[in-house]
Amino acid sequence: MTDQKDELEHRVKAKKKEIEARIEELKADSSAESREKREQLREKLDSLGSTVKEGWDDLTEATAGKLNEWLRS
Repeated sequence: MTDQKDELEHRVKAKKKEIEARIEELKADSSAESREKREQLREKLDSLGSTVKEGWDDLTEATAGKLNEWLRS
């Protein structure tokens, strides 16, 4: 399970960095559409934070499932 957990952690962290980079790109555009997209991406990051609030060491099957769903969304 450790290998799977490590892989999931790496995938989640990579996706998080992609989202953060996209938010930075969208800051250059002041349109309403861009602001809305930034807000959606921030909400996605917030949901990640609440999912892994207990940390990666105590990752349960349920949490892993939520993280996999987060990656798909």
